[in-house]
Amino acid sequence: MPAATTTVRGCWNAVVSVLAQSGVRAAFGLPADDLDLLAAVADSDIDLTVCRDQRNAAFMATGYAIASGRPGVLLTGKGPALTNTVTGLLEAQYSAAPVLLISAGTAVEHRGGGAFQELDQLSVVAPLTKWAARVDHPDRLVPMLRRAVLAATSGTPGPVYLEVPDHLLTDEIPLTVDTTVVERPATVTVAADSAASSSLRRARRPLLLVGGGMRHRNANRLVETFAETYGAAVACTASGRGTVDESCDLFVGLSGLYLPPQAAPLLAEVDCVIALGSRLEETATYDWPASFGRETPVVQVNVEATEFATGFAGPKILADGGALLAAWLATAEPGSRTAWTDRVREVHQQLRTDHADELARLRKAPDLHVAEVLTTVDEVVPADRILVQENGLQDMWSYRFPFYACDGTGSSVVPSEQTALGFGAAAAIGVRHAAGGRPVVALVGDGAFDLAAADMPTAVNCGGLLYVVLRNGGYGWLQSQLDGRSDPVPGFTFVDPAARERRGPELAGLRQFTVEDTAQLSEVVGRAWAYCAEGGVAVLNVPVRMDDALFGSDVAGGDFPVVSTAAGAASVGRD
Repeated sequence: MPAATTTVRGCWNAVVSVLAQSGVRAAFGLPADDLDLLAAVADSDIDLTVCRDQRNAAFMATGYAIASGRPGVLLTGKGPALTNTVTGLLEAQYSAAPVLLISAGTAVEHRGGGAFQELDQLSVVAPLTKWAARVDHPDRLVPMLRRAVLAATSGTPGPVYLEVPDHLLTDEIPLTVDTTVVERPATVTVAADSAASSSLRRARRPLLLVGGGMRHRNANRLVETFAETYGAAVACTASGRGTVDESCDLFVGLSGLYLPPQAAPLLAEVDCVIALGSRLEETATYDWPASFGRETPVVQVNVEATEFATGFAGPKILADGGALLAAWLATAEPGSRTAWTDRVREVHQQLRTDHADELARLRKAPDLHVAEVLTTVDEVVPADRILVQENGLQDMWSYRFPFYACDGTGSSVVPSEQTALGFGAAAAIGVRHAAGGRPVVALVGDGAFDLAAADMPTAVNCGGLLYVVLRNGGYGWLQSQLDGRSDPVPGFTFVDPAARERRGPELAGLRQFTVEDTAQLSEVVGRAWAYCAEGGVAVLNVPVRMDDALFGSDVAGGDFPVVSTAAGAASVGRD
């Protein structure tokens, strides 16, 4: 039986009460002019991070949601405050992040009259959300809030929007405590003679592709156990990284665009792909053999049919990926795949050997390289750290180098297929709120870092963050495309070599560190991390050369040929 109805005065008191009842403990944003939100939060258990820029706030909420698996709440004013969040909503949608955006809105009696900051906000956000609605009556606020939380977290997670207009600011809002439990069955049953089970049973050279939908679903190492039981190679999409322990000797790297060239020959031998929690987007399937989805079945597992990539033929299962693996393990018929697993383990070992050889070669060179920085951060920062990534030029080294051991609880947060510039730099603040005592490292380019710089005071208030800023003097990715054009365009530049020496803001609680050569690398990274471990924010500035890049200027326009421009690194391309 529901509890007796009480009332609270003012919509923001009701919003905060319902969010707290729903288990929300963190929110991000910039309140509307009335500031009633601040008064409501002050008397609650919700930690509101007040941001300088609504776009950064949206990235923070998304980072929090990805890292925690819980709703990332975003609170804003109306009009331009709302439109400032649109890029973050786009990123949340493609990241399948459960973000709940609650905004102010024009009072019903003023709509259509040219009211201050009046905007048809539902039309703006509806294409980028799972569900969008506006509350016009006080009786509907609480039920619609509860529906918003459920919509954001159920099925394929994603952003939702609820508008709370100004005429509710002083209304009496009916409030009840909802004790209803939403039941989510944790087990699935798959018939032994189903198309998917038959494909798996017949396979002698399977590949298990782990997507972002498997985040927070591998705490018991189901993926690794399944791979070992069925003799499957394991790859991740970029968004699925951090789900699988990369020290597993069946792991062969990221898929598609980021596939290590050493693992590419394996793909031609695969006779069954099992894709868990992936939309099989372009970067994840780049350069797949033409046989995939034709002669080679692609078994797709997702919780909603709209997530299936129907361009690939093969069985499609509507189920939670973790529950499905558990079902298959309970009735395992692994068969004999010894020759295949031996090949996969050889590739994994070759990757590790090549990484070690490359690192040894780079350390003998006079210049500092991104791969050396990544390896040193991995050695110095505790192993349970969460790496927050961007997707620019030099920072893409992190998609291949080095391998990261993890426990399946999510050690990586990456941009979605949209790769919004500045996402990682701001999202790291939200990740820090979700991480508890775990270290958080953000690897970003200087262009992305500069976009998030307005919220460095917000980062300081959060504390315990290490920013590794790769400084090439601007937008290195665009410069690489410009430099690689067959028909040069004179008079334009996206990087300023002098800006490589630029440093970020000077703030109490934020300390700048700079490393320029291999000899001082370990010592400087150690000092930077020690400052973070004490609760500060460290910015490790790393001047980098344009030619120290994993992917070159040919990666453009969606064609994605892969070319390493780093001296001595392996490369694979198209004729």
